[in-house]
Amino acid sequence: MEQTLIDRKDLRVSDIQAWDIARVSNCALSEVYLMDCIAGMKHYPDKFFDLAVVDPPYGLGNKLAHAGNGKNAQSKFTDDFKKKNWDNSIPPYEYFIELFRVSKNQIIWGGNYFIEHLPSTRGFITWDKQVYIPTMSRIEMAWTSFDKLPKLVQINNNDSNRIHLTQKPVSLYDFCFDYAKMEPGQRVLDTHLGSGSSRIAANKAGLDFVGFEIDEDYFNASEERFKKFVSQTRLF
Repeated sequence: MEQTLIDRKDLRVSDIQAWDIARVSNCALSEVYLMDCIAGMKHYPDKFFDLAVVDPPYGLGNKLAHAGNGKNAQSKFTDDFKKKNWDNSIPPYEYFIELFRVSKNQIIWGGNYFIEHLPSTRGFITWDKQVYIPTMSRIEMAWTSFDKLPKLVQINNNDSNRIHLTQKPVSLYDFCFDYAKMEPGQRVLDTHLGSGSSRIAANKAGLDFVGFEIDEDYFNASEERFKKFVSQTRLF
């Protein structure tokens, strides 16, 4: 990416230096911002990103808060969610306007919850989590801008090291980048960074990456996760 388009003054920005990234892959940029994603996207010109792969709040509220009924590994995250209440509503229409403005193509997880804001598509991705808990969804769906047949992907979501209630596996984002036929050096946007799985997958694929996260706790946790990934990758 030729330039950083956001003024860093008064912002929390990832402190992973560019040369650190270059030492472990051919990724030219991996940068995340602690800020509102709508405000952040306004700094970028039209169609700046080749792909936006995003996982916004689904608006499930208490339905998500009671996932697993507190009897599984998710329970500590449901307690955290109840305090933060970040899934009470879906993003406003302005979010989707900005998202489509700054990106050429999109993969939007939870797209079935945002149908009123999205055009029709046949390119849905259905993810089978291969985790069978009665009070949790076995599948999730992603709306995509690609004119392709629907895809079913089976990737296990049972991760004891998760740092976020709705954390998705890195391998799921590996699939997304392959599905979108992304090539090294292309640009990826994630507006809701969460656990940072998309960032790790982008680095592995040699993709320029920009992410936004509005919650400082998740920002810090994802940053530590990415630092650990970079450190481990240097060993090989």
